[in-house]
Amino acid sequence: MELSKIIASREGKVITVGIDEKIAEVTRTLAVERLGAVVVMDDDGKLAGIISERDIVRALNERGAGVQELGVSDLMTRSVITCTPENSIEEIMELMTSHEIRHLPVVDGDALLGVVSILDVVKSRLSEVETDYSVLRTFMSTRIE
Repeated sequence: MELSKIIASREGKVITVGIDEKIAEVTRTLAVERLGAVVVMDDDGKLAGIISERDIVRALNERGAGVQELGVSDLMTRSVITCTPENSIEEIMELMTSHEIRHLPVVDGDALLGVVSILDVVKSRLSEVETDYSVLRTFMSTRIE
């Protein structure tokens, strides 16, 4: 499956948080929306960072419960690795593996189109493998007959 199809299947729904939000609000958003990470947007609507469950858990371990009162800008990753709809699933797998990340914002210039997760990549690869298996099985059954 192509990345553009994955993004299109989400019907344009991209959950983001503002750079001035508190971590308590971000954790609510992650829980309610069942997400592992959210993109952080600045006041001009541009990508400012990304924050994940892992970022929050690490901060809780290091700083304690007071983390909930911090601003998202205190914990987010500012240097965000992104991809474009033109990237292949293989390229995305390489980016995620080499940077040890599970979520990639998909951008077109300054426009945020969506976020692709490792789960999306795995589902895509499984679909490809199942298709390949089906084609091979059909091919083999016609060759044997």
